[in-house]
Amino acid sequence: MSAVLGNAQDASLTDVSSRLAFFKNLQTVTNRIHATSNVDEIMLELSQDICSLFNADRLTLYAVGEDKASIVSKLKTGLNSFKDLKLPITDQSVAGYVALSKRVVNVTDVYDEAELRSIHPSLRFLQEVDKRTGYRTKQMLVAPIVDQSNGELLGVVQIINSKAGAPFAQVAEEGVRGLCETLAIAFTQRNKPATLVRSKYDFLVADAVVTADELDLAKRTARKDSRSIEDILVEQFQVKLPVLGLALSKFFNIPYEPHNPERMKPVDLLKNLKREYLEQNQWAPVDDTAEGILVVCLDPEQVKGSRVVNNVFPRSKIAYRVTTNREFKETLDSLFGAKGSAEMDSTSVGDMLSGMDEGEDTDSTAEDVSAAADNELVKLVNKIIIDAYQQGVSDIHVEPYPGKEKTLIRFRKDGSLQKYVEIPATYRNAIVARIKIMCDLDIAERRRPQDGKIKFKKFGPLDIELRVATIPSAGGVEDVVMRILAAGEPIPLDKLGVLPTNLERLKSAVSKPYGLFFVCGPTGSGKTTTLHSVLSYLNTPDTKIWTAEDPVEITQKGLRQVQVNKKAGLDFAVVMKAFLRADPDIIMVGEMRDAETTGIGIEASLTGHLVFATLHTNSAPESIIRLLDMGMDPFNFSDALLGILAQRLAKRLCGKCKEAYVPDDEEMRLFLAEYSQELLNTETYKRDQGAAQVVLRQRLLKDYGKDGNFSMFHPKGCPECNNTGYKGRVGLHELMLGSDAVKKLIQEHARVAELVAQALEDGMLTLKMDGMEKVLQGITDMKQVRAVCIK
Repeated sequence: MSAVLGNAQDASLTDVSSRLAFFKNLQTVTNRIHATSNVDEIMLELSQDICSLFNADRLTLYAVGEDKASIVSKLKTGLNSFKDLKLPITDQSVAGYVALSKRVVNVTDVYDEAELRSIHPSLRFLQEVDKRTGYRTKQMLVAPIVDQSNGELLGVVQIINSKAGAPFAQVAEEGVRGLCETLAIAFTQRNKPATLVRSKYDFLVADAVVTADELDLAKRTARKDSRSIEDILVEQFQVKLPVLGLALSKFFNIPYEPHNPERMKPVDLLKNLKREYLEQNQWAPVDDTAEGILVVCLDPEQVKGSRVVNNVFPRSKIAYRVTTNREFKETLDSLFGAKGSAEMDSTSVGDMLSGMDEGEDTDSTAEDVSAAADNELVKLVNKIIIDAYQQGVSDIHVEPYPGKEKTLIRFRKDGSLQKYVEIPATYRNAIVARIKIMCDLDIAERRRPQDGKIKFKKFGPLDIELRVATIPSAGGVEDVVMRILAAGEPIPLDKLGVLPTNLERLKSAVSKPYGLFFVCGPTGSGKTTTLHSVLSYLNTPDTKIWTAEDPVEITQKGLRQVQVNKKAGLDFAVVMKAFLRADPDIIMVGEMRDAETTGIGIEASLTGHLVFATLHTNSAPESIIRLLDMGMDPFNFSDALLGILAQRLAKRLCGKCKEAYVPDDEEMRLFLAEYSQELLNTETYKRDQGAAQVVLRQRLLKDYGKDGNFSMFHPKGCPECNNTGYKGRVGLHELMLGSDAVKKLIQEHARVAELVAQALEDGMLTLKMDGMEKVLQGITDMKQVRAVCIK
């Protein structure tokens, strides 16, 4: 008996000590509540303390809504949502019932409907939140926050799931009542609008981008998660960076500068400046303009006040610009390389150049080789290639100058050249030597052009190939042009941007069982890409296709592709002869540049093979004259010819910012006159030019008009297109088919004008006409069409 009494006394003592410890911890929490300055601080800083006090998993704190008929969640621990939960003050939810009855409710299992009915017949638990989050609510201790002076409801505390797995004890009910009394005092004394502190994001509210409540919520969330307000605004409230930048511009009264990844790196400005220093002081020089040195910063007032920029650039005028946190980081990444990337990416071109010795220039080949093997120079060349690839560049131009002038490196993107960086004159020979080493060329040979290929996977992290050409230029220097070869799968024929009428005629021509088809145009006009699209269209399991290319850029499964190697005696003519012995159905030759290769191609096409080839000529009719001038027999050539597709690439209008307009009658009259310039030599126009113009206008209006009007587009410019108004390129096509009338003219050695007139009668569109139809489609504009078309 005494043992039983002893155990009971021990249990009683344990219970008493537990209660004392609980209320001691409760006192600590209530003291901290009294010490807080506002309700938001209570919510943000004490939520975890309250959960720990009650040994609970989660906590929700509600405040009475403005309509006095609902309660709105102000804090929800553990939920991946910042959206407020609004509940009506009714018996349709546990928290709503507590708000309505103003009594404490302690539920063992909220899914137990019998238990809920024992509290109130209509009471139920809202299971939607659990279903949405995958969380299982079980125990729940809910208490009202009531103003003791007038009995007015102020809010509700909802404590969820005891970590012990048991119902909340009696002591927890007593504790939650005491907690609510303290919270009621805090609510009544401190639930007043905080003193308005004007922040740099206030203009977002003034411009109706976010509401005042949303901005306040973003600030609270940022404080709670130890993140920047900008991150929360961008990620949770979908505020765009340019909109943020405009708000900052209004606040600081300084222009906003968005991140421009295409801007040339200001190597001279970055000399002796380290990323860590600029990151710490929150400014960076990005350009040297007529206005002064362009400096982007996060807080222009602070940077100006510190005068640190003036100390770095003492004799220069400074033009300050404000930018967003994210864009400032992107700017630093552009200048110094992204953090955490590979070693060669972690340093900017500016850092690499500033770390190199400024020695005397030398013409010694041995010293060039030694310098080319220098680790810093190796990194520099790799960095240039990686930057070019990541920016979508097609060609890299290395342009050295004699004397002490710097070596200029330019990138060609979307057909236009732009400056990338300037390298000290002392490294002009070493950088060329390094590129020659990478493509296994003769370093000592500086007097003759050389060409080769770089397989960059041997030297850097990218699996790409570059075609390299070195050319001796005035002053005893060598220029280098590196083309980044297009890799991957061919573009489907339907996606090439060929007009529907041309596409049907093209498919019909290339589907013939034998014959000769050419794709012509200057270097870089997309001839190889188009030919591979045609081959992809014809590539079936029952067809044998051989290709001879220099180099092999695009690979396709099902094609047997041969890389021409002139050093080994494997030129186009040799490969073509081998193909004819290898049972082909279709042969593709990278280029017909001599009489022997062309003659073999014509012979192959007349003996039952379909032959495709490229030519470096300006237009489809001119290609015929070029081939005849090579000495081709006009009768054999005309019999073999299926068609010729001439091609150019014009800049495409940016789809994000282009602006539509309706051209007036005078503009359309001039447009149609320019369109029909070549048509004037055709028999149709000679018979009745006026009627032909009317028919042309009606046809274009039917194909491209809307509500009886034409539409055209202006380039505008946006961050997406680097404020140029253009992004990407579109193909312009001129398809001339080998009709009987054209073949007759070929046999008669007709002039180009006669061939053009006949092709137009057969339905050909010249390059310019094709481009002008794409202007009416809104793909490009007349400026770009005229830039690539002579007529």
